[in-house]
Amino acid sequence: MDTSNQSSPPSNCSHLSDELRCIIQIRRYLEESTEDDYGIPVTIFSVPNHLRVSKPEAFVPQCIALGPYHHWQPDLYEMERYKLSAAKRARNHLDGQKFQELIEHFIKVEHVIRAHYHRYLDSNGETLAWMMIVDASFLLEFLQIYALEESKVLRRMPSRMLHLVDNAGRKSAHNVILRDIMMLENQVPLFLLRVFLEIQCSSIQEADGMLTLMLNGFMRALCPFKMGQNFPCIDVTQHAHLLEVLYSILVPKLQEQACEVIYIYEDQTNAGGLFHETANDGSSNIKQFFLSSWKAASRLNGSIIQYIKQILSSKPIKLLVKLPWKVITSLPVFSVLKKPVEYLSFSGTSANSKTEKSSSNSNINKQPLIEEIMIPSVRELVNAGISFSATKGDVTTIEFDMKTVTLYLPTVKLDNNTEVILRNLVAYETSIASGPLVFTRYTELMNGIIDTDDDVKLLREQGIILNKMKSDGEVAKLWNSMSSSVRLTRVPFLDKVIEDVNKYYNGRWRVKTIKFMKKYVFGSWQFLTFLAAILFLLLTSLQAFCSVYSCARWINATIIGQ
Repeated sequence: MDTSNQSSPPSNCSHLSDELRCIIQIRRYLEESTEDDYGIPVTIFSVPNHLRVSKPEAFVPQCIALGPYHHWQPDLYEMERYKLSAAKRARNHLDGQKFQELIEHFIKVEHVIRAHYHRYLDSNGETLAWMMIVDASFLLEFLQIYALEESKVLRRMPSRMLHLVDNAGRKSAHNVILRDIMMLENQVPLFLLRVFLEIQCSSIQEADGMLTLMLNGFMRALCPFKMGQNFPCIDVTQHAHLLEVLYSILVPKLQEQACEVIYIYEDQTNAGGLFHETANDGSSNIKQFFLSSWKAASRLNGSIIQYIKQILSSKPIKLLVKLPWKVITSLPVFSVLKKPVEYLSFSGTSANSKTEKSSSNSNINKQPLIEEIMIPSVRELVNAGISFSATKGDVTTIEFDMKTVTLYLPTVKLDNNTEVILRNLVAYETSIASGPLVFTRYTELMNGIIDTDDDVKLLREQGIILNKMKSDGEVAKLWNSMSSSVRLTRVPFLDKVIEDVNKYYNGRWRVKTIKFMKKYVFGSWQFLTFLAAILFLLLTSLQAFCSVYSCARWINATIIGQ
């Protein structure tokens, strides 16, 4: 994405004090813009409004401003003295010549700094350079905490971070600072930290090694997924800022994964892995229905069941099975039963199979309907026989094993920081990604399977959710509010997981029976009318039979004989 299209000067100058300032600003932008910044991608965006309205406090820093977007926010001035203290310690650590060299370098790369930001920055070059020096000093000092061993990350603080306490002497909200650091609008370009460390160290290799150590410890402590041994080593030269580093860990090799999964998706579709075609002749569908009915009746005993077996094996029924389905459903009585029988026996496997198969490939890159992201809750899936298993990895470890009927999901750690981090990852992906929104789709999947605190409890018991929040109800609320107002896209490997789970769930006879009762019994006046007519006909026949053969005397004789 070129900065020539993104870092454009503001067209509306109504916020400026006078017209002269507006003209000076436009002239400065035109004079300072160079060809060198055109190839630098924009990586730090303003959060889209449709995401911000759902929970504004998740995107606006509450404690500290890093970078130019919120620098002039009055309610964040309190932390400025802590940032200045960090800059002062950095200056004292360097000699005067090196610190001046650092200032000059930041001023020299001003156009590169501006190129990273989507919004136009209304600050001159020297102001922007000093702002970044102060923010980089504080950020590096904060990240040095995480260069320690992971077991000691939060147990002991370097003495230079003891200034993060409030006036009452209590320890400041460390988590609030963490949340602010990971907000999309609060990012600082990572190359500035490399420059800062390069001047402090003897070589760029030593500087990158130190920064890598910091980021590895920081990301291990902050990562919402429990990665274990699968945690990747971070290459600081390949990332733009901290939020982008975390995104690359959770969603690695986005384009390669997507292309690979599309190939698997198409191959399984062509092989009949997703759609099972049946014969075009409708009589095979009738035969399938009666065969399943016969198998069910064969397991039962009793005089009534024996009578039903005789009916199913009679010549009229055998003749009926051989008739085409279209002929049978054209009869007045059987026309009412057409949809219920199709639903229970072969809905979606005959008439629609060709349509689904021919359109599956063309629909991969189309925007899905809201109905296509629907999936049963965890409790419903467990009741249908589906089990859950935790994985240690990123979102690409999500899969559904049809053989073991197991849905594999990555272990996610949920605490007071997680919601802000997840929301800003979604905002970053929405802003930067031109292809599938993989991480957003993951949040939609979790939103779909979690409805109540009981669903959270089941996932927690399986080790998929590590809940460090107050209750399971808060976790359910977190997931259910995550994906509001996000555009829907197709992610092939996640869509296949959702499709396979739904296919297995909807294929269970227990589920089919419940849906059948709701749709065609309790929700269909035609079917209820048909059943009432049959019942009335049976009662009338019984009354006529009894009027001729004296049923009461026959029943009494049967009872006496027993």
